[in-house]
Amino acid sequence: MAVVAEVRDEREQREQRVQPLSPAHQDYAIKTWRYLRLAMVGLVVGLAVAVVYEWREVPSHCLPTSISAYFYTPVRGYFVGALLGIGTCLFCLKGSEPREDLMLNVAGICAAVVALVPTPDAGRCTSLPGTTDDRAPDIANNVTVLVAIGLFALVALGILWLAKRPWRRPRAMYVVGALLWVPVAVVFEADRDAFMGSAHDIAAYAMFGCILVVAGLNARETGAPRPRTAYIAVFTAMVASAVVMIPLGLFGVWSHWVIGIEAAFILLFAAFWAIQTVELWEPGLRPG
Repeated sequence: MAVVAEVRDEREQREQRVQPLSPAHQDYAIKTWRYLRLAMVGLVVGLAVAVVYEWREVPSHCLPTSISAYFYTPVRGYFVGALLGIGTCLFCLKGSEPREDLMLNVAGICAAVVALVPTPDAGRCTSLPGTTDDRAPDIANNVTVLVAIGLFALVALGILWLAKRPWRRPRAMYVVGALLWVPVAVVFEADRDAFMGSAHDIAAYAMFGCILVVAGLNARETGAPRPRTAYIAVFTAMVASAVVMIPLGLFGVWSHWVIGIEAAFILLFAAFWAIQTVELWEPGLRPG
């Protein structure tokens, strides 16, 4: 009983030390959420402009078979910067409920991998031919940094978790983060060729899958009729684009099916954040 009383007293003291946010601080928090959502929309718009500009510069006005292939064109700088920016926004943005928050965090991690582990297929549709010669040293450097950052984050969060009294179960994101970090670090060190050949595609598929889940969760959780209809439309369009375009690629009907589905998901991704920005403009997050 004494232990229970001590824990209760410590909890009450902690709650007393935590003061509610002032209206000004609440306003700052809500504006931060707005800016993170709007930043992702702006970054997607910028990517679209960069791709269209490169398309106009190519004499034949051709398109590569994937958006990732723009890494080997003059779009490279913005492509990497935009993905890292979107990944940071996804990771930092608080979801309205735990499942959405988890999917946003995983999508943010995957976006960083997509940015820093370029596709092995450079393609030939470019205004200035690129090369894959520096791909291996680039990946070696960049992924070493990502692995180090992930380890730092896991250790820091573990220390913070153990320092809490009473101890609490680790959050789902901590467990998922560890489960993501371990295989990435192991495969990266044990089989560099396998990592270089598959990491980009796996991360891209996982990122788009998380975005699809987030759209579905919002369609389910929102109570407002208009945003619900909009979220359902975005979710349905994402599923439809995958259902239509993937068979076209698998059966060899359309060689550009990858860039088609990527373009569809990226544009719908921007539409999703525009919808959520409008819906949650005032509250910032959806009420509990």
